Amino acid sequence: MTDEIRVRIAPSPSGNLHIGTARTALFNYLYAKKTGGKFILRIEDTDAERTKQEYIDNIFDSLKALGLNWDEGPDVGGNYGPYTQSERFDIYPKYAKMLLDNGYAYECWCTNEELEREKEEAVKNHKAYVYSRKCLNITPELREQYIKEGRKPSIRFKVDHRELTFNDMVKGELKFDTSLIGDFVIMKSNGTPTYNFAVVIDDMLMKISHIIRGEDHISNTPKQILIYEALGAKVPEFGHLGMILAPDRSKLSKRHGATAVSDFVKEGYLTDALINFVALLGWSPSDGHEIKTVDEIAQDFRINEISSSNSIFEYDKLNWMNGQYIKKMDIKKLTDMIIPFLSDYDLSELSREKLEKMVEITREPLTTLKEIKDDVPYFFGESVPLDEVKELLTTELSINVLNRFNELAQKWNFEDEEEIHNDLADLRTEFKEKFGYKPKETMWAIRAAVTGRTRGADMAGILVIIGKDKTLKRTNEALHIKAGV
Repeated sequence: MTDEIRVRIAPSPSGNLHIGTARTALFNYLYAKKTGGKFILRIEDTDAERTKQEYIDNIFDSLKALGLNWDEGPDVGGNYGPYTQSERFDIYPKYAKMLLDNGYAYECWCTNEELEREKEEAVKNHKAYVYSRKCLNITPELREQYIKEGRKPSIRFKVDHRELTFNDMVKGELKFDTSLIGDFVIMKSNGTPTYNFAVVIDDMLMKISHIIRGEDHISNTPKQILIYEALGAKVPEFGHLGMILAPDRSKLSKRHGATAVSDFVKEGYLTDALINFVALLGWSPSDGHEIKTVDEIAQDFRINEISSSNSIFEYDKLNWMNGQYIKKMDIKKLTDMIIPFLSDYDLSELSREKLEKMVEITREPLTTLKEIKDDVPYFFGESVPLDEVKELLTTELSINVLNRFNELAQKWNFEDEEEIHNDLADLRTEFKEKFGYKPKETMWAIRAAVTGRTRGADMAGILVIIGKDKTLKRTNEALHIKAGV
């Protein structure tokens, strides 16, 4: 019987959930689902100065919004808690003492000033800095002296000098010369664990079997493997993902646009589209079809086929994909999601039915929900600004069209879109046969008068939503422009 596969995501709540962390969470989630394993959330909140509850809440909300629900974590519990690192501080000293007692670690009494002098000397001699080990074999007398001086020791891990090799699930075989690492601190002089020590103890006690994370952690991996081995613990499998870069190949940052999951949501990206897009950063579906649900991706997921290279965050592709999801979404659900982006308008002017109709006829070109804000102002208010279309509305063609439209529209049924569609078709035919006007020229005049624009949604749908009274009021106002009123 094989051991259970257990993976984890362990974000630090020093900011909102970054899209890169979301991708790491997704690949862990997919691997767990593919293998029937467990997906664990652990909050690494040991940096008290930068940790904020709002960031913890954001991590929870963002992961849930993306559909990445965890099997164990701070809110749902589990057999290996606590799942918040700050609640685990009483655990780490025990294992540090174990390493001390077994000769894998030693007390370091060096002050920060002494360590800085060592580093400066290394720089002066053009050498990579590694700790000198001056505290490895200090005498009992010197130790006593340090205690009297009020010094408090940190604890350093004693690194065995050798070539360390491990097989990375993504990058293949990786080798390290541990003599270049130097003896590193595992417990600070104030009694708090360092990252590399705490993460090993937590992963070991939580029985994490596979660690999938960003390649910026590769330099940490040999240190962590050495600690696992010193504790006699089973070393997990490691897989390091390439970084996500901006289109200009620089590190993805806010200057390129949204970077946190919650920022993308505020910009009008659907979480289903976002998670679909993120899955394709370094991985490709076997059938070539890119639009997939998380469950479909999980069934097809193959971790050994993740690219070891960095991935480019192509905003254009995300916009295209988001547009595809907008086009296919249930109109009632889409309307609910779009309403927050329409706060500039008085939505009470439209019934729910007409509001859904407005969303239906304007969603085709949308790449984000936020864009609808600029596409629908003519559905609200009594009048529309005509400055941008004044030149079009003051032609003989437009005046003829609008006068005839006003005459005919009095008798039209504005409750029936199909009838309106046919009425407009008849009007276009009439003007083509009588005056030789092109159908689109006829419609330009009506559209410009009713919406203040030359482009937009289907005219029949617009007229049904705006209604007869408001439509005729606007076309009359457009005619008054010519008259100079």
